[in-house]
Amino acid sequence: MAGKKREDVREEDVTGLKYFDKLAPLLVRLHDVGCGRDKAGNRLLHFDQYCMLVLLFLFNPVVRSLRAIQQASQLRNVQRKLGCLRASLGSLSEATEVFQPERLKEIIAELGEQLQPIARDSRLQDVRHTLTLVDGTLLQGLPVLVQAALGDPRAAKHQAKVRLHTQFDLERAVPIRIDVTEGIGRGEADERAVLGKALEAGRCYVEDRGYAKFKLFNDIVAAGSSYVCRLRDNSRYEIEEQRPLVAEDVEAGIILDAVVCLGEYQGVKDRPDHPLRLVVVKTTPHEKRGGPASSGLLLIATNLLDLPAWIIALIYRYRWTIEVFFRFFKHVLGCRHLLSHDPVGIEIQTYCAIIACMLISLWTGRKPTLRTYEMICHYFTGLAEEDELLAHLAKLQRQNASA
Repeated sequence: MAGKKREDVREEDVTGLKYFDKLAPLLVRLHDVGCGRDKAGNRLLHFDQYCMLVLLFLFNPVVRSLRAIQQASQLRNVQRKLGCLRASLGSLSEATEVFQPERLKEIIAELGEQLQPIARDSRLQDVRHTLTLVDGTLLQGLPVLVQAALGDPRAAKHQAKVRLHTQFDLERAVPIRIDVTEGIGRGEADERAVLGKALEAGRCYVEDRGYAKFKLFNDIVAAGSSYVCRLRDNSRYEIEEQRPLVAEDVEAGIILDAVVCLGEYQGVKDRPDHPLRLVVVKTTPHEKRGGPASSGLLLIATNLLDLPAWIIALIYRYRWTIEVFFRFFKHVLGCRHLLSHDPVGIEIQTYCAIIACMLISLWTGRKPTLRTYEMICHYFTGLAEEDELLAHLAKLQRQNASA
């Protein structure tokens, strides 16, 4: 069967590039990155231009591959607005060898400072630290090709994936950091090890049970931050100080609030060096695939001693927000499709996707949503006029002001 004919990217498929004018000043600092070995001074594709082309890929559903990016770079309008020349597939592929994704983190930090809280829950106003949801997600590379090249399908499955270790600012509704590692979560790629190297002061890290480790809890406290972390259903503990439950606690399904001695400390090198509080919430048991049903008890560990137990439960409930972001990141921004399967290329695409999310929030004053992303895409493909996009953004800003 003949393959489907590839459609070329045409001039009329790429419009609305005036919004990229605001990106150029942010990215210009990257222009000379990777030029150290360019002794002849004849490099045609620079880091800032490459990032602009990746952002074009993220905002334009017509540009859906590295080859489509290469075709778009031939268009006069793209060259004029993005300040780049025609890029060859070889130059785009070489980007992973010469550019430094770490330099994008400073731009992400600057954009993060411009974002205002847009998803604040008034019930959480007494939480002193910035609520930061922590989790990881897998991106799958080329499993079919890898499996064809290897005799062990299980090994192929592991080698075809990378993990994105993500920190998500709940109030600003955007990711503030993503670290890329191999998909197998061990050694330096272990989720606890990755978070331990990225701790900041003034954050409340909200984590699932995979992060439960005394050393990590101690490191978080030592960094001047706090944590709210789910424990395994079968975790062992001894109550040292049981706290009375108030009406709001009972209504939230809480059956225990206590300072506890968690696990068996004898012979354990790393122990909690601070009071550890346990909040137990009664939930609806659910069946696990290939395993026994859950106990129906949600065990939450925290070092926050001054907040009501029901607030601790509420904080953990918001952890699912990061799962919604992962769906947006993969299915809406199109990051299920990797432009490169090199770790450096994946990092560059990932950091550009964070910048895209932040830009949507800055343009709209609201968290990125499918409808807003679609409207921006309609504008960049010429289906929506600028006044229609501006009317949509103005409507969102009015809704945000009245919320």
